[in-house]
Amino acid sequence: MTNPQGASGHTVLQLPVPPLEAWVVERTAHHDAGFVSTDPAFGHAHITALAPFAPAPTPHQLATVAAIAARTAPITVRLDEIDQFPDGIIHLRPEPDAPLRALTAALATAFPAFPPYEGRFGRVPVPHLTLDAARDGVSIASTRRSLGHLLPVDCTLTVLQLAWWESDRCHVMERWDLEGFPPSS
Repeated sequence: MTNPQGASGHTVLQLPVPPLEAWVVERTAHHDAGFVSTDPAFGHAHITALAPFAPAPTPHQLATVAAIAARTAPITVRLDEIDQFPDGIIHLRPEPDAPLRALTAALATAFPAFPPYEGRFGRVPVPHLTLDAARDGVSIASTRRSLGHLLPVDCTLTVLQLAWWESDRCHVMERWDLEGFPPSS
């Protein structure tokens, strides 16, 4: 995707997962140091809410995202189950994932021109935190051994970021606190 200024990259609406940031930064640097951001707020370790998003969001689009974030409660998840997609992406599956699916559905409904992952995995794809890609020497088992001392991770996701992903230009463009109240039981 190319933004209006001619740069190659894309935007992601993402939920940073700080407890795994150092591990994901290390793996990112191992594969492609250009995607290690110098922006200290950038969430390398994240769960995607919607990607790709508008390359140059309008004020109206930003206001819509802000409204969705304002009515979304912070999301508490446990990350422990390592899985692999058919394309080889090794990832952690957050549990419960219903609040993450609801956030993605709200964003996809508000922005039908930007379906999650360009529609390749359905309207609301499986929420996940990408860890690595399977290849010689990298498997679910090797990833679990590397992450073993960090798992499980229990955390509350409190921020939605609009991040720009491009080699040597990764940065946070906007951020919103999740401010809603959890549904009453």
